[in-house]
Amino acid sequence: MPMRLRASLLVLSLLLGAIACAPRAPATPPAADSPPPAATPVVRGPAAEPDASCRVAADCEVKNVGNCCGYFPACVNKDATVDPEAVRAECERSGMASVCGWKDIQSCDCVQGQCRAVDGPIRVDR
Repeated sequence: MPMRLRASLLVLSLLLGAIACAPRAPATPPAADSPPPAATPVVRGPAAEPDASCRVAADCEVKNVGNCCGYFPACVNKDATVDPEAVRAECERSGMASVCGWKDIQSCDCVQGQCRAVDGPIRVDR
């Protein structure tokens, strides 16, 4: 697939993901005399933002971090705590949604201290 097409598809996917993750509007507007709704709690801690720090590529691993659709792989620290069910439960509580689909990650690398998915050929240090 040409690089320009890949870049365009990536941008489109990110935009669709941002739109799909926006909170849904209430079906009926609240009455004028009703109190404002309470703030929706957000998943915090290791389940929401797993540790992606690294010093070498061996510190990184592909794990299912979850999203509002379900399975969602990401490159994170091999010792990171992930809880995809907690992420999904929070999505249900807050009425959030995600685009279903994910990038097939074959391997991870340590780039500037953060675990990142490898695009293209795997780099070999000699």
